Amino acid sequence: MNTLFSDKFFYHIYPLGLCGCPEKNDFSCPAGNAFQRLTAELPKIQELGVNAIYIGPVFESSSHGYDTVDYFHIDRRLGNNQSFSDFCRECHQRGISVILDAVFNHTGRDFFAFKDILKNRENSPYKDWYLNLNFSRHSSFGDPFDYEGWAGCKNLVKLNVDNPQVREHLFSAIDFWIEQFNIDGLRLDAADVLSKDFLDALSRHCKQKKNDFWLMGEVVHGNYNDWARPGRLDSVTNYQIYKALWSSLNDKNLFELSYNLNREFGTGGIYNYSLLYNFLDNHDVNRIASSVKKIEHLYLLYALMFCIPGIPSIYYGSEKGICGSRNNYGDKELRPSLPPFSSNFPAYASPRQGACDLEKVINRFSAIRLNNPALQKGSYKEVFVSNELFAFARNFENQELIIAINCSNKNQKIQLNKADCSRGFYNLLNGNCLSSGQKEAEIPANWLCIFKKN
Repeated sequence: MNTLFSDKFFYHIYPLGLCGCPEKNDFSCPAGNAFQRLTAELPKIQELGVNAIYIGPVFESSSHGYDTVDYFHIDRRLGNNQSFSDFCRECHQRGISVILDAVFNHTGRDFFAFKDILKNRENSPYKDWYLNLNFSRHSSFGDPFDYEGWAGCKNLVKLNVDNPQVREHLFSAIDFWIEQFNIDGLRLDAADVLSKDFLDALSRHCKQKKNDFWLMGEVVHGNYNDWARPGRLDSVTNYQIYKALWSSLNDKNLFELSYNLNREFGTGGIYNYSLLYNFLDNHDVNRIASSVKKIEHLYLLYALMFCIPGIPSIYYGSEKGICGSRNNYGDKELRPSLPPFSSNFPAYASPRQGACDLEKVINRFSAIRLNNPALQKGSYKEVFVSNELFAFARNFENQELIIAINCSNKNQKIQLNKADCSRGFYNLLNGNCLSSGQKEAEIPANWLCIFKKN
């Protein structure tokens, strides 16, 4: 198994939203103070148990950050290269790794290469930097040529990442980020539509530059082994488990979660050799507090995320139980300003009633995971499953844990017949013991137990 970053717990920051930046870049405003503000909040973030930050996009862009204008300059709405370098240095001094959002699949229309094509058309030296340029027809923007946009979005112009000059430009940007900011890895936006040959070349380049450099790809559909494999990426986003986590609790159908965990990590599981990136929400999907039907399940989900195979993460503000859903007008509610660091929540992002102690739960379970290697890189085996009860074992070297969850409204007893109970277990959460050979345990309503073998 690739165990790089197995001990990490991520805090995901979308800085343009969190810091309340203008929606459009006028390319003339003075540098913002986002990173100074974020630096001041690092102690609160660290209190959760966080030891890695995934932040981005941070480079100059026209609007939401994914329409890059300049890979070598921090977006002025956030700050400048020096302020971001200072932020990264403070993170590292606190033992926090920094992962940047790398948008290599496409650029914005204000990117220098695209602007040169607009000016010089077929005579532009950059005409081969983008895919499927067609000078025989106009684009929907009225340009004198057409081109491919990411998912049909013409303001996101798809790069030809197999062009040697494009690769040279992007790889030199990575070198700059490592040298200037000492970053520890990249989250590759839209990795599922990037050329596999490009990803392999990028991996070789990064690992030669920094051998413990971590690469994680945004992948929604498909076989994750196509991306998370030796010589390519270290991890990908686990959207399959994301859906199964909250859906199984909402529907009182823990067979859904059981099936997906078995498929991915059980005996013969297809992702047994990968540490995938787990999440309950992010900047593209509804906040988990808006997705779960019962507030009690919000606590159970965060506790469970630290116990299943993979690398756990939390999206800014969700530790306070804030709400937010996509709607017909866009995804602004998913990316609100200030909520993690202020009591002045936007009306649409107010914390869900009853979520007041969520931060304590996250802190508690992040510490349990950090102190138990079986939860970081242990094997997975199902022990019991029914509609509302589920138990599984995690084993690593001489450590064995059994995690049992109960999503019903009353205490229930669970059978541990598939577990080796010959030495007995004790509950890490309350110290209660299961005696040697005991095959039944009572699990509190809407909660879990973590049993550790004596």
